[in-house]
Amino acid sequence: MYQNLLVPYDDSEFSRAALLEAAHWARRHQGKLTILHAVFFDTEEFGIAPELREKRLRKGQEFCSAAKARLETELGVEARVLYREGDPPEEVLAATEETGADLIVIGTHGRRGLSRLLMGSVTSHVILRSAVDVLVVKKPCSTCRGAYTSIVVPFDASAQSRRSLERACALAKQDSAAVTIIYVIPRYEEMLDFMRTPQIEKSLRGEAERILGEGTALAHGLGIEAQVSIAEGHGGDEIAKTVSKSGHDLVVMGTSGWRGVDKALLGSTAERVIRDAPCPVLVVKKS
Repeated sequence: MYQNLLVPYDDSEFSRAALLEAAHWARRHQGKLTILHAVFFDTEEFGIAPELREKRLRKGQEFCSAAKARLETELGVEARVLYREGDPPEEVLAATEETGADLIVIGTHGRRGLSRLLMGSVTSHVILRSAVDVLVVKKPCSTCRGAYTSIVVPFDASAQSRRSLERACALAKQDSAAVTIIYVIPRYEEMLDFMRTPQIEKSLRGEAERILGEGTALAHGLGIEAQVSIAEGHGGDEIAKTVSKSGHDLVVMGTSGWRGVDKALLGSTAERVIRDAPCPVLVVKKS
C-alpha cells in the first residue's frame, strides 16, 4: 500500500510519535520516509528580531538531524529531511506533491502552540486539504509498530465510507488484522424533538442492519470476513467509546458522512473520533 511517507516534524511529543509510527511502517513495508520541518516566516517578527529566523532554522536542523540519526541507528530506517520556510500546512501540502508522498503521518499537536489545538491547527488544515490519506497519531507512542491487528471502520454506505472500508480491508490483508464495521444509530428525537416509538425503533434498527449487511458484503468481496457493531448516540462519541472498550488499534474513516451530514471536518464525527479515540486514525481522502 503506502510506500512514500511524509512526516511533518517539530520535535514535539506528538510529532515524535508520528515519526516513530511512520518509521516502523517504512521498515515493515520497505517504504520511503521523508521528514519535513517548516519554519513559519513572519516578515514583521523577523524584521524586528532577524536573529530569530536563523535561531529557529538552526534549532530545527539540529533536532531533525538527531531524529534522522536515531531512526538509522535504532531501527535501520533511512530518512530524507526537508526544511522549508512558510506557513506549515501549506508547506506540508506542497512537500506532499513534491515528494510524491502517498501518506502523511502527523501528530495532533505541535510544539507549544505552534500548531495550537487540533482544530484550526496545522493538523486540521492538512486533513481538510490533503489529496492523499492522512494518518493522525494523537499521543506519545511507546508501542508504535506500524502494523495493526484490529481495525474499526465507521460505515454508513456512503461513497466515502465505502472507500474507507476498502482501505481497511487492504490493510487487514497486509497485516492479517481483524476488521469491525460499526454503524451508529442517530438519536433523531434529540435533534428533532419527537418521541421514538417501538415502530420507529424497529425501523432504525432494520436500517442499521441493512447498512451493515452492505458493508459485510463489500468486505467479503474483498476477502475479509468482517465483524459488525451497532451503537446509538452521537457518531463520534460512540465510535471512540467502542474503540476504547474493545481495544482496536486503528480507526479508518473519511472526513464526512452521508446525506450531507458532517460535510466539514470541524464539528463533525471525524473531529470527535480524532480527538477522543485512543489509537491512530487513518483519514481516507481518495480511492
